[in-house]
Amino acid sequence: MTIGHRFNPTILREYDIRGVVGSTLTPSDALALGRTLGTIAAAKNGRIAVVGYDGRTSSPVLEEEMCRGLAACGLYVIRIGLVPTPALYFTSKVLDAAVGVMITGSHNPPEYNGFKIVMNNRPFFGQEIQQLQDLAYRGVWINRPGGVIQSDSMSAYVARLLKDHKRGRQLKVAWDPGNGAAGEATLRLARGLPGDHVVINEKIDGTFPNHHPDPTVEENLEQLKQTVLEEKCDLGVAFDGDGDRIGVVDNEGTVIWGDQLLAILARDVLANIPGAPVLADVKASQVLFNEIERLGGKPVMSPTGHSIIKSKMAETGAPLAGEMSGHVFFADRYFGFDDALYAAVRLIGYLGSQSKSLSELRQELPSMVNTPEIRVDVSEERKFDIVSEVKERLAAEGADVNDIDGVRVNEGSGWWLIRASNTQNALVLRCEAENDAELAQLKQRAVQQLTASGVGIQVEELG
Repeated sequence: MTIGHRFNPTILREYDIRGVVGSTLTPSDALALGRTLGTIAAAKNGRIAVVGYDGRTSSPVLEEEMCRGLAACGLYVIRIGLVPTPALYFTSKVLDAAVGVMITGSHNPPEYNGFKIVMNNRPFFGQEIQQLQDLAYRGVWINRPGGVIQSDSMSAYVARLLKDHKRGRQLKVAWDPGNGAAGEATLRLARGLPGDHVVINEKIDGTFPNHHPDPTVEENLEQLKQTVLEEKCDLGVAFDGDGDRIGVVDNEGTVIWGDQLLAILARDVLANIPGAPVLADVKASQVLFNEIERLGGKPVMSPTGHSIIKSKMAETGAPLAGEMSGHVFFADRYFGFDDALYAAVRLIGYLGSQSKSLSELRQELPSMVNTPEIRVDVSEERKFDIVSEVKERLAAEGADVNDIDGVRVNEGSGWWLIRASNTQNALVLRCEAENDAELAQLKQRAVQQLTASGVGIQVEELG
């Protein structure tokens, strides 16, 4: 019996492969993954692979082994170097590659790294990732002569971003790529766009010396807020560690959250494509779904997960989609994958076409009170069972429940959500209402259900 390679099972996530370098993730994992993905692609007559990597200190050695594994299966591997993840998606799409692999730890701390995968320009996730364990362990890999070619894709990628900029009034923009992989692309983009631009934390540094590269956490946007206010900018834009998630700050230094951003972008898209479906994840505010409907679009609620949303966009023909986490997907004039830099270009173009400021556009949206995303640690073995137990109890009560991803319960003027995280040993909670009194009641309802399933949490912990 041929024995190949066994991955630490904790690194095989729902949407990607991710672990702690030197502990759960090693260069030998990269080599075995390359050989396994190369075998899958070669068996379907695939010829081209594209590989990029982020700015983490561990990325170059993982990239080297990944390329070696893919080439050993007879593929011609295009190495595009240090790029943001959307540049990898773009290059894979343009070259019609059989497989694309981005070596990245995304927004995780510096000791993490991993792999985001596309196969034939489709998201590679869920059961496909889980099956890699068995395929690698069997070790029945194709052995054919391949090759490795170094190529620059950054120039073509940035040129494509600039192509869709809609000229209007010139704006002053602050940018914060957070010392992540989007640093160089951000500088090139700022040089190519009209208006004035202030770029901070542009030097790519995998230790992330200035702040953690996760723009969904408000404290990570403090430098950007300060820059916007000091420099009197029209807006500020931040990216996560690999450039596929966006954070936005308006001219008053107020954060525009993911669902608010999508509501603003939907105005532009639906004006050009009336009646189109727009997708958002189950964590998004009801304000967003109502706004899409008001604009004449068809709101579609989706399970959380960028790979799931990309697949559902293809199914529904939606020109726009987004998540609370800052993933924004444009199929309108673009390719339908999550690209934070492209989203920034479209936002700047739309704002430049308006006489109103970004803060005024934000203030036009109905005001709700809500909690942030709250993560409650539970065991991996229990998290999905807890959600099922809550669902059964709610069904017995006759509650108004949307169960496409966990349970989203409509009550009064608002809703509350409990879902199992696909990437962590945790439950995710969120509540929203028209006023503080109703929000307190919804928090209490969520806590009661968790308590009934043996999860210890107090209402005060829900923000």
